[in-house]
Amino acid sequence: MSVKVKQAAVIGGGSFGTAIASILAANGIATQQWMRNDVVATAINEQHENPQYLPDVKLDPRLHATTDLAKAITGAELIFVSVPSKSFRSVVQQLKPFLVEGQSLISTTKGIEPDGFNLMSQVLMDECPGHSVAVLSGPNLAKEIGRKQLTATVVASSDGALRIAVQESLGCEYFRVYASDDMFGVELSGALKNIYAIVSGFIAALGMGENTKSMIITRSLAEMSRFAVALGANPLTFLGLAGVGDLVVTCMSPMSRNYRVGYAIGEGRTLDEAVAELGEVAEGVNTLRYINAQSEELGIYMPLVKGAYAVLFAHVDPRLVAKELMTGENTSDVEFALAKSEIGE
Repeated sequence: MSVKVKQAAVIGGGSFGTAIASILAANGIATQQWMRNDVVATAINEQHENPQYLPDVKLDPRLHATTDLAKAITGAELIFVSVPSKSFRSVVQQLKPFLVEGQSLISTTKGIEPDGFNLMSQVLMDECPGHSVAVLSGPNLAKEIGRKQLTATVVASSDGALRIAVQESLGCEYFRVYASDDMFGVELSGALKNIYAIVSGFIAALGMGENTKSMIITRSLAEMSRFAVALGANPLTFLGLAGVGDLVVTCMSPMSRNYRVGYAIGEGRTLDEAVAELGEVAEGVNTLRYINAQSEELGIYMPLVKGAYAVLFAHVDPRLVAKELMTGENTSDVEFALAKSEIGE
C-alpha cells in the first residue's frame, strides 16, 4: 500500500520542526513551514537556514516559510504540529478554522499540557474531531538530523493509512520511520524521558562516572515502565525507539536541551538561570511537575522523579539526592525479572 503525499505543512519554527520540514521538501513534497518570527522566515526563504535554532545547517531550498497560518495549511494533506506544549492547544485552536476534511494532524511535541494531564494527541483529538491523528517520537536530536546523520523515529497512530503516509513522506537515506499503533505509549515515553535527561545532566555535572550514568538510565527505564503500566500503556513500547532509544540519547548527549538544563543546575545555577541560558524550551521542566503530582496521587514508586523535583523546585542539593538513591528500601525496582525471594516463591 502506498500513500503519496503532495503537500504538507509544519507548524512551528523550532529546531525539530525545521529539520523535518527540510526533509519533506527534499522528498519532493511542497512544504510550508509556519512560524511567528518574520526574520527567521525570511532567512529560511532567502538563505535556506534557520539562524535561531539550526544555525550552520543548510535547509532544502524548496522549503518555504511563512507567518501566514492559513496559507501554511491550505492544501496540506499532512500537518505536523511542532510547538511547545504550553502553547500547543492555543496554536491548534488558531489553525482549526482553516482545516478541511481529509487533512491529518501529527504531533511532534514531547510534553504534557500545562493545565491538565493531557498528551498532545489528546489535545488534537479534542480540538479537531474527525481528523486523523498521529504522533512522531524517537531519539531525534534535531541538529544531527539537520546534518543528515543516520536517524530513526516512530510514527504512532490507530490510522494505518496515516502511518504509511508519514513513513513515505519522511523516509530517506538518513531518516527511517518505524510504525506503531500504541500512540499513547509512544507519546508518553517521549514525554517522560525528558525528566531523566535532566537527572542525567546534573549527575554528569557532579563528575560521576559511566557506572553511575548506566545505573540512572536503567532505573529511569524501569520507572517509566511502572508509570506506563499504571496508566494502561504497553510496557513493551518502552523497550523500542520511542522508549529506551530516546531515553539513551537524551540522557547521554549534551545536545539534549533537558540534559543541558540539568547540567547547569548541577554546576550550581538556579532553574531560572539554567532555562534562560538555554534559550529554548526544555519540556522536561514542566513535565516533571505533572508526573510528580500524578505519581504521588496514584502511589507509583518513582524515586528519580521525586529526587529531580526536590532539586529543581525545593532547591535540594543534587548530591544529597544522589546519595538517597543508593539507600532506598526497594532493592529490586530496576529488575524486570525478579529473584524468587522477591515474588514469594
